[in-house]
Amino acid sequence: MLFKQQALLRQKLFVLGSLAIGSLLYLVARVGSLDRLQPLCPVDGRFGPRGQEEIPLRALQFKRGLLHEFRKGNATKEQIRLHNLVQQLPKAIIIGVRKGGTRALLEMLNLHPAVVKASQEIHFFDNDENYAKGIEWYRKKMPFSYPHQITIEKSPAYFITEEVPERIYKMNSSIKLLIIVREPTTRAISDYTQVLEGKERKNKTYYKFEKLAIDPNTCEVNTKYKAVRTSIYTKHLERWLKYFPVEQFHIVDGDRLITEPLPELQLVEKFLNLPPRISQYNLYFNATRGFYCLRFNIVFNKCLAGSKGRIHPEVDTSVITKLRKFFHPFNQKFYQITGRTFNWP
Repeated sequence: MLFKQQALLRQKLFVLGSLAIGSLLYLVARVGSLDRLQPLCPVDGRFGPRGQEEIPLRALQFKRGLLHEFRKGNATKEQIRLHNLVQQLPKAIIIGVRKGGTRALLEMLNLHPAVVKASQEIHFFDNDENYAKGIEWYRKKMPFSYPHQITIEKSPAYFITEEVPERIYKMNSSIKLLIIVREPTTRAISDYTQVLEGKERKNKTYYKFEKLAIDPNTCEVNTKYKAVRTSIYTKHLERWLKYFPVEQFHIVDGDRLITEPLPELQLVEKFLNLPPRISQYNLYFNATRGFYCLRFNIVFNKCLAGSKGRIHPEVDTSVITKLRKFFHPFNQKFYQITGRTFNWP
């Protein structure tokens, strides 16, 4: 009798367990279908012409699933058509500067549901071989997106390459251009640090920063050293201003993006005419890494690669002083042109 009761109890538990699992699977499927069916998110009319002011929200399932298949080239034309996806030319480009925080800026802007980023640096406009492949080759390098989303790419070499402003102008004379800058001496040392790390990985020796930044013959700043030349922001910007009005540029404070990212991102949202969507919820400080990481939602978080935030080598203080004195007049002119002032020494 006891055995029969135990068997009956096990049978009831099995049935109840099956029902519970079935209900759970139904809920998961239902939520997934609701995510897929959630079609539109109303957006401020500034984003586009009247009647086009709605953009689809990227569901996590879509972003990490189907979109991944598109990137791998596994999606069918029918899937692309059904989801109304296209590969668009960028409406905004992060053109520089190297070691200013271009990757961090791109990843943080990708938090916005109206922004889709190109994962890799395309190097279309600064590379003659790539540029010769034509604009259609460039477009095919862009991610799939909804028609009313903004595609953004970043290639920091664009800022300092002479041919690039004219080439981008020929593609789109009204494109929005983002420049992220850091204190020039700090940026130059960061530039050096990245190259140094690459040399060390290959067991190669490399000059000290002081020897590269200062001309040993004149004891003055070596303007032939690329890390120094890149930090003369105004010289490069003047070349861009031959093709684009200053209103088409937005300067991002790369130093502030590290310590207080949200205000900087809100300024970029405004510049791109995007509705405010990025909030403090999307950014959390990682004490172990020493900088902010990204929170897309309750399940999906992301930190930048470990190569970000390298420790800089110690540099002779007299060299730092000399560099800051050298950059000072260029910085003042940069402030005047852009209308944005930084607390650089």
